[in-house]
Amino acid sequence: MDHPDFAPDTAPLEVLPRDLSAYRAGNTGVDYVHRFESGRPGPHVLINALTHGNEICGMVAATHLLDTAVRPKIGTLTVSFANIEAYEAFDLERPYENRQLVHNLNRIWTPELLDGNEQSPELRRARELRPVLDAADYILDIHSTRAPVQPFWVYYDLPRNAALATAVGAPEVQLVMPAERFPGTGVMGHGRHGDPQSDSGGAVVVECGQHFARSAADLATDVTLRFLGHLGLIDTPASAETAPPARRYMLLEVHMVKSTDFRFTRPVLGFEVFQEGELIAINAGEEIRSPCDDCTIFMPTRMPVVGREAVYLTVQI
Repeated sequence: MDHPDFAPDTAPLEVLPRDLSAYRAGNTGVDYVHRFESGRPGPHVLINALTHGNEICGMVAATHLLDTAVRPKIGTLTVSFANIEAYEAFDLERPYENRQLVHNLNRIWTPELLDGNEQSPELRRARELRPVLDAADYILDIHSTRAPVQPFWVYYDLPRNAALATAVGAPEVQLVMPAERFPGTGVMGHGRHGDPQSDSGGAVVVECGQHFARSAADLATDVTLRFLGHLGLIDTPASAETAPPARRYMLLEVHMVKSTDFRFTRPVLGFEVFQEGELIAINAGEEIRSPCDDCTIFMPTRMPVVGREAVYLTVQI
């Protein structure tokens, strides 16, 4: 049922899930994880798809690598389909509902949760994937957004991540996340990948556009090939042209949904700009106001679910 204060989703479903059972038997001892070693020195690169079950552009990119037998010239390439249980729960009548089954797989990468006693499909899968992430020097975690907004990078506020995203190129927008402001710990923040003392490698998210758009699937594949080309695992693809200057936005605040009556003051999709003091939303009777001039919002919720993110407030830097 649509929330009365939120417009129903009308984006076309151009790309839909496909049967991935043929990819279950990898070669790492972990289902749906495939590893290819060149036998030559070089970085270990992880391409991670389906951290969220309905963000299928990553599936398109990962299956492209496997179906076309992409193999690294140097180093090691690992291809992972992460939250496969959520992916398999896709319902054409409710295409936004299988983002996760219980936990957000992109928020639970802490020793307390991974080593704890709590159980869920996502925690079980994270525990399986833990050594996969630990082994990687570089991670590309492929995501998409509920609205057809411009694509963007997301990374923890570390110089190595900024350099990596900028070198790979498009998308030109970059969302910089101070770790203490990010809700939970994501794939890109697990272990040494989120350690500011680590001076090598890099871990980034790419948000490729609307979940089911062909353009998002195409961008996911292109970014993946450019990522691998930049790191030397494959020949640099022709699409790796000189990128426009990066436009960086710093995360200021993340607001979580406190009540199902959460509402924005006007319809939003993302990238709307508010001036200092301007009312953005009402959250359980509390006002969310812009903390500065030219505050740009990212990833506004499409449906208020208590305990999940409502909106990210940022400013261009």
